[in-house]
Amino acid sequence: MGSGYKITASTGIHKGDRDYQQDQVALIPHPRVQGCLLGVVADGMGGRSGGRKASDQVMLTAKQLFERFSPVYDHSSDLLKQIVREAHTVIRLTAISTEQEPHSTIAAFVVTPERVSHWVHSGDSRIYHFRGNQLLKRTSDHSYVQLLVDRGELTEEQAAVHPQSNILVGCLGTEDEPPMVEHVVPHHEVGETLMACSDGVWHYFTPQELGAVVSSLPPREATEFLISKARQRAQGGGDNLSLAIVKIEAGH
Repeated sequence: MGSGYKITASTGIHKGDRDYQQDQVALIPHPRVQGCLLGVVADGMGGRSGGRKASDQVMLTAKQLFERFSPVYDHSSDLLKQIVREAHTVIRLTAISTEQEPHSTIAAFVVTPERVSHWVHSGDSRIYHFRGNQLLKRTSDHSYVQLLVDRGELTEEQAAVHPQSNILVGCLGTEDEPPMVEHVVPHHEVGETLMACSDGVWHYFTPQELGAVVSSLPPREATEFLISKARQRAQGGGDNLSLAIVKIEAGH
């Protein structure tokens, strides 16, 4: 990992109050390059098996392409765009053969040994970037309510409780090409955290709360705490929950 820092990381997943799990989450260390890591969250939609198939396709595609990825010669941003495009295509083909409407969100990031991170997202699964407990950046959802927020017609607080907050305007597997919004963090400092999560998690917290949790707890405890707190706050109406937390820490 180079000198002076180490990465600690954890994933968490829970069915929530749903009958079945359609979320998927993975943190994958690169098979050949130490300190290179891929994080992926996918929230599947579309019938009982359709949504799970869709999120499975995202994970499978991500794992296969990351296996072949060379951090030295290939660009992280090309890898992430390729994951989105290929997963989208595979989900579309599944839809044709099964006559279901499987869709999936994706929120994915690659961290390189140089402490650079590249992100991509499509849908309303999010990536957050904290320094200590301060939010530096979060992705902007491809959702109907986010459009209203962007137009100044809703506040963030109103969007959170809006009855149509689950309507997406872009994701993988639809007839339209998926949106692919990218972001780059040129250098992560010690004390910074990346968190990717599905809406079943972020829906229940303010950025301030998330920042307080990820800065004060190690990744495993943070994922467990956020899942149990979100479960409480959902009061029996909770969605699937999945999250991945990666922390840059001082170390050797």
